[in-house]
Amino acid sequence: MNSLPEDLTQALARVADTETLLVALDFDGTLAPLVEHADDARPLPASAAAVAALGELPDTFTALISGRALDSLRRTASPGPETLLIGSHGAEAWTGPNAEPLRLTPEQASLLVRAREAVDKVTASHPGTWLETKPAGVVLHTRSAPDDVASAATDAARRKLGALDGVQLTDGKRVLEASVVHTNKGEGIRALREITGATAVLFAGDDVTDEHGFAALEPGDMAIKIGPGETRAPFRVDSPAGFSLVLAHLLELRRAHK
Repeated sequence: MNSLPEDLTQALARVADTETLLVALDFDGTLAPLVEHADDARPLPASAAAVAALGELPDTFTALISGRALDSLRRTASPGPETLLIGSHGAEAWTGPNAEPLRLTPEQASLLVRAREAVDKVTASHPGTWLETKPAGVVLHTRSAPDDVASAATDAARRKLGALDGVQLTDGKRVLEASVVHTNKGEGIRALREITGATAVLFAGDDVTDEHGFAALEPGDMAIKIGPGETRAPFRVDSPAGFSLVLAHLLELRRAHK
């Protein structure tokens, strides 16, 4: 059925044979192709179907770990009710009906206002850039701007935000995010491992922010990088479409195991 490299299929077979499996996945650039306008992103049908089917198997958990705010992740990914969600690079989490919503301290809320004001000034003077607000942060998007404008906007935002004590900056693909909650995708994976009792984790992602997730993996886990770029992940797939094949093969193996 599959035309995947032999070392990749062997690693998938090992992780599929674990007692309790957590399949934790980035969304943009992993399940969904990257698009110019974030609200237009949708998971590839084959990937969405495989994630849904995996989540229905015994002792198998699925999760999305994204830089998106939870509301945006739900709107674009349309995850099933069994899929756990980590948003805003770990600042937000939905781990079931009793999950506590994110609450900022008064100091964090005040800092967030100042961060939004700083990025707003940058977007006002750099055509093609725009600001996204999140419950714990603010994001400068530059994908629609020419390269020189994008670079200048990012530099200006970094200077302004760097002057705000307590703001955590995270670089991504044509984005710069400022958060008043200090966390990352690695922390999200550690939390999900504890919640699910996973004996192995498969994590896949495409961006530099996913490297924190790869770093949090343990022996027996599996890391897959989607697309180009330096990475600590030992396995790589060229595109979200290629990753659909990986998910389909993992589903086949896990069904045989269970």
